[in-house]
Amino acid sequence: PGAERDGAGAGLRRSTESEVYDDGTNTFFWRAHTLTVLFILTCALGYVTLLEETPQDTAYNTKRGIVASILVFLCFGVTQAKDGPFSRPHPAYWRFWLCVSVVYELFLIFILFQTVQDGRQFMKYIDPHLGVPLPERDYGGNCLIYDPGNATDPFHNIWDKLDGFVPAHFFGWYLKTLMIRDWWMCMIISVMFEFLEYSLEHQLPNFSECWWDHWIMDVILCNGLGIYCGMKTLSWLSLKTYKWQGLWNIPTYKGKMKRIVFQFTPYSWVKFEWKPASSLRRWLAVCGIIFVFLLAELNTFYLKFVLWMPPEHYLVLLRLVFFVNVGGVAMREIYDFMDDPKFHKKLGQQAWLVAAITATEFLIVVKYDPYTLTLSLPFYITQCWILGIILVLTWTAWRFFIRDITLRYKEIRRQKQEHKQEHRHERDKCLSNGDGHSALLEEPNGSKLRERKL
Repeated sequence: PGAERDGAGAGLRRSTESEVYDDGTNTFFWRAHTLTVLFILTCALGYVTLLEETPQDTAYNTKRGIVASILVFLCFGVTQAKDGPFSRPHPAYWRFWLCVSVVYELFLIFILFQTVQDGRQFMKYIDPHLGVPLPERDYGGNCLIYDPGNATDPFHNIWDKLDGFVPAHFFGWYLKTLMIRDWWMCMIISVMFEFLEYSLEHQLPNFSECWWDHWIMDVILCNGLGIYCGMKTLSWLSLKTYKWQGLWNIPTYKGKMKRIVFQFTPYSWVKFEWKPASSLRRWLAVCGIIFVFLLAELNTFYLKFVLWMPPEHYLVLLRLVFFVNVGGVAMREIYDFMDDPKFHKKLGQQAWLVAAITATEFLIVVKYDPYTLTLSLPFYITQCWILGIILVLTWTAWRFFIRDITLRYKEIRRQKQEHKQEHRHERDKCLSNGDGHSALLEEPNGSKLRERKL
């Protein structure tokens, strides 16, 4: 079966990649079934053509034709598309999500080319309840943790915030940690998003939250606990023994059940070592990853705002499920591209699509509601962001330019001093090779020898 191997065609493995033992069993589950899928697909189309009476509803037929076209494309992609870096639970699973990425990007492009009114009303074709402006919920307001004015329930402000988004925050950050595989990057993204909510609450009321909701419930409890559990899972995966046997080669039923469960764990494991300060290229790449992550998070809120979708709508949930499945593959492809550029000479297909989808979503937001996006930031917010950008640029210039020049200058001076000391040592050695004897000394320019009476 296909495996999560780095470009070790030359026989070398990364020090961060686990060893894998595989008996090479290629069962029915792993074999290609292109002819089977083609036969089933042809039979299904033949049934619709020959045995089913076509309804006279034009709108219904249009919807069904679009859905059928998408399904045929997915069948093609699952059987014929290029494999990605993951092979568990099955390579076809990841090929499916790659094709879903293409369909979603094409859908976004279609929405982008519509007028604002037509784009919002088009959502009615997906769900008749959409296409209606919705009020945004403000999570701020009364921020008292203990409200003495409410005798029946003084902690009502806390209970009001404990909705379905609390476990979603925890589970989301647990999965993001499995994608990024780095504690520092996860914490930076978590804290940075809270600063973005502070900065943009004048644009979206949904961003308005109490201080303890931002930092205690979100950063510490939900996000922090999710990141902690994610790091514990990463530690277990990095220590796990990756030894694979064919299901029918395992003698006991307990072993067979354990093998079925482990089918949903990685084939092998690569520990991500981003090392952002090691080079300017890696530093810019890590900054780019953080930027795309934050932009994708913001798109979640702005898209439902401009397309009039309630937060609990199933399309919002499906988008999150989509990013959960494609995000891990994209991060692995980005890491391979950074860590082994000689073998991975171009960015992976899933990473390319995720970047394109994130950019297209942002362009839809810009087109559909430029007024909201152009609402000026409060003055103190602007000052804070300018200060933060200046500090980042200053550190970048110092770390990768000024510091390197300084170290190179110090190294040159050190080499010159060592050369002078070696030359002086050779001269002293020649001068002290015996009393009353002649010593041959080489001139500093090495052009001739002279004899001196000691």
